[in-house]
Amino acid sequence: MLHSDKMEIINNALEAGPTIPFDKFLKLFKTWLEILSTLTEEQRTIMFTTYINEITTNPQKIILFNLDGILEVYLSLNQGEKDVISKTIKKIINTLEDNKKKRLLLIIPDRARIELGV
Repeated sequence: MLHSDKMEIINNALEAGPTIPFDKFLKLFKTWLEILSTLTEEQRTIMFTTYINEITTNPQKIILFNLDGILEVYLSLNQGEKDVISKTIKKIINTLEDNKKKRLLLIIPDRARIELGV
């Protein structure tokens, strides 16, 4: 996909997420994570990097999300899925520029940082 197409999809998802009833959002988010865990490392990295870059550039977009609820969805995955996802996220965070890394770590709740190992 073109970068502009990726950004449009990411921005639409970040705008729509908080407007979806939370129980339905949780189901969608869990399915998305399960699918992402089956993709290649490269595909996951592209997807998560695009989201992380948008969130670090515009942190206000994530504020309306229930981050504790999102963490619970992650925790409900099987161990293999969690391992795959956390490995990708850790790799991305470790390659971020210092200012983006600091911004992201301020947004991520403490419990999520512990669970992800970041």
